Amino acid sequence: MQWVAWAGLVVLLGVLYGYQKNDDSNTQGDDNEQSLVKFPTGDGNDGYKGIEDFNLESVLFPKGVSDRVIKYKGYTAHFNKQLHIPNCVSYEITAAEARGKRERDGNFERDKSVTGCPNWWDYRDSGYDRGHMAPAGDMKWDEQAMNETFFLTNVCPQDPELNAGMWNDIEMKVREWARRDKSLIVITGPIMGKSHDTIGQDMDIAVPEAFFKVILSPSSKPMKAIAFICPNQSCGGSLKSYAVSVDEVERRTGMNFFNALPDDVENGIEATCNLNQWLNR
Repeated sequence: MQWVAWAGLVVLLGVLYGYQKNDDSNTQGDDNEQSLVKFPTGDGNDGYKGIEDFNLESVLFPKGVSDRVIKYKGYTAHFNKQLHIPNCVSYEITAAEARGKRERDGNFERDKSVTGCPNWWDYRDSGYDRGHMAPAGDMKWDEQAMNETFFLTNVCPQDPELNAGMWNDIEMKVREWARRDKSLIVITGPIMGKSHDTIGQDMDIAVPEAFFKVILSPSSKPMKAIAFICPNQSCGGSLKSYAVSVDEVERRTGMNFFNALPDDVENGIEATCNLNQWLNR
């Protein structure tokens, strides 16, 4: 009878090993998938036991919005071929990536594989900068990742004073917070008005009314999110003047962020606008 017991134990261990192996294989993904942020099991993330793998870069759009998804090395662009600008871009930036030392380098160019992508000269003499949505400064960790931020699938017409002023200040804060918080999920894009101006020589490129940046710190305890909206003009004042909740960006754009999270977690962090939670650390 003893050998029967041992045989049963061996079978049980084999089943458990097989289950663990299969479970691990489901979390891998391939190189073309958007980043998956992994939370430790056990005690969970501040009480959210069982949160492990979520595609936190996923964005849902209103019905009828033109949306071509292009996955580059450092970010994912959601390009609108009708407006000739991205609906948004999304990426994860880790603490190590935020410490990248590569010098800013790259030339603006058309992504020839994407229908509706402008040429660099469509911005010439327009009065607007070619405003990065995924900043080159967030991609200093890799040459290809940085070069791909100069594709015009990642660019919107942006007021020069905003680009060099408050928008740049927010981008620098993102890198500072990423170095502190292990990693961040960042989603950035334009906000369109009911009507809009256009620029361009070969095509009518839409000029946004404003820009948003949504930031999630998934490893913080508690998990937290913040967002910013800046009108497409010179923006004075402090960072606090432009801080909003994620819910407010969703209201202005019709987009849905962080939908992979459990509803109670998503609803809680998206309703909050507490800049002090980010600054006072």
